[in-house]
Amino acid sequence: MTSETWTPDFKALQDSFDLAITEDIGDGDHSSISCLDGQKRGRARLLIKETGIIAGVALAKYLFKYIDSTAEINVFIKDGAPIKPGDIVLEVEGNAIKLLQSERLVLNYMQRLSGIATNTSKYAAMVAHTNCTVLDTRKTTPGLRILEKWAVHLGGGGNHRMGLYDMIMLKDNHIDFAGGIQPAVERVRAYLKSKGKDLKIEVETRNLNEVREALEAGADRIMLDNFTPAQTLKAVAVIGDKAEIESSGGITKETLVSYAECGVDFISIGALTHQIASLDMSLKATEES
Repeated sequence: MTSETWTPDFKALQDSFDLAITEDIGDGDHSSISCLDGQKRGRARLLIKETGIIAGVALAKYLFKYIDSTAEINVFIKDGAPIKPGDIVLEVEGNAIKLLQSERLVLNYMQRLSGIATNTSKYAAMVAHTNCTVLDTRKTTPGLRILEKWAVHLGGGGNHRMGLYDMIMLKDNHIDFAGGIQPAVERVRAYLKSKGKDLKIEVETRNLNEVREALEAGADRIMLDNFTPAQTLKAVAVIGDKAEIESSGGITKETLVSYAECGVDFISIGALTHQIASLDMSLKATEES
């Protein structure tokens, strides 16, 4: 996780984009091909219909240019900015058939990503008076994780690990199978040393005794899983500044602030990415170019 501004490497996601394009166009956009001259140029604007946070502008630019190398895009509102009905985010000019082929693809991505950014911004605003950062989880749409986590970032949230590869997270099953927190962490450290890897170790805990065990084992971050706010306060007092502290498990908008005000560093919430209403917007043709 980083607080620095970042944008995905869209080229690394090209296979996913190609699949989405093939899924939609198949053997041809016969609606457009049948009624438009292949050389016709067109212009369209991305129009906002709902208040929120915009996400996916950089992706839209990439996709428009990928589908039509002659496309010209003018951006008026950048990623992460607040938007309201009537706002025009960008204008694109290019081959009319290519624009029509791009329309639904761009909107599908941007509406979902903007919905995630908007949802995240509401959670982030609720804890802005504390030092707590709201984090996403791995509860993302398969194949869209990096884009959805980018949207969380644009909405003011933080990113937990991207996957199973960039952070060690010892959950209850890992710990139980390994015979306890101490042996689990010891094995992890030996493994990381043998592989030449430098990864943070997070340990999930279910009670104060496990919190103390995680501290003793030298965990970098301790997750308080399904603790009540009262139990969280006690755990924070035990941990102090010896490790990062993350709250997780069934935390909702109704209970979010009570956990943040306990002094935890992070609160992870799966709902940032898996309970989403897409933001309403459209791509509308304007005068001919």
